[in-house]
Amino acid sequence: MLGAAGLLFSTGGAAVKAASLTGWQVASFRSGVAAIVLLAALPGARRGWNWRMLPVAVAYAATLILFVLANRLTTGANAIFLQATAPLYVLLLSPWLLKERIRRADVFYILAVGTGLVLFFVGRDAAVATAPDPAKGNLLALASGVTYALMLAGLRWHGRHGGPDSGVATAAAGNIVACLAALPMALPVTHFGAADGAVLLYLGVVQVGLAYWCLAQAMRHVPAFEATTMLQLEPAMSPFWSWWLHREMPSVFAIGGGVIIISATLVNTWRGRVRAA
Repeated sequence: MLGAAGLLFSTGGAAVKAASLTGWQVASFRSGVAAIVLLAALPGARRGWNWRMLPVAVAYAATLILFVLANRLTTGANAIFLQATAPLYVLLLSPWLLKERIRRADVFYILAVGTGLVLFFVGRDAAVATAPDPAKGNLLALASGVTYALMLAGLRWHGRHGGPDSGVATAAAGNIVACLAALPMALPVTHFGAADGAVLLYLGVVQVGLAYWCLAQAMRHVPAFEATTMLQLEPAMSPFWSWWLHREMPSVFAIGGGVIIISATLVNTWRGRVRAA
């Protein structure tokens, strides 16, 4: 189930590029479909709603929108690798938001991810049809990592103070917020083909809805370390789908930076598990 969730999540970047709609339209309509699916398929998404969810839902909505906009401007690899820096920001924000101190061993993780980030902005990606403005897209992807970190920190806080369904309910609320927030920029819709409809249905029903259903089922039986490790399939496989479907080739610097970020995240997660044991 976790493997399926990671693989389905990883197809988002390539699918976003397949639509002929604007980035705002994809972001709004995708989240609208996803919200309906989550509310219909997961009973937990309909329970435990409260006002404390709103900041986390807003952070998740910002992540959803920024990720779509970034994917329309830069390569799928850059978008997902830069978003994968979120654990770095969680670590840096933890002393203020979660009252968790930064350990000496965490400094190595911070330096490793920082090195990976530098590589993204040292190399220059050439503009292509599926990535017409890599520089702007990279900045949006970097911002999505920050908002994703705020969401993760909020979910961790909810895990301590909220109910067992707070995470799924927040995901549903976040998609509703994303749909409504992006809608003014998504209108009017001047063209909408059958292919666009198929892409949006795939994104909302399969890439988000089914993936979250698999994730919710798996998290009942799998420890957090294994879950985190398996979900690294998303940043690992996302560049492959973009290459396979769109022949999109990230730069050597981007690949190097992505490998460093993913490897550092896995090692840091493993170290956290050892400390917890």
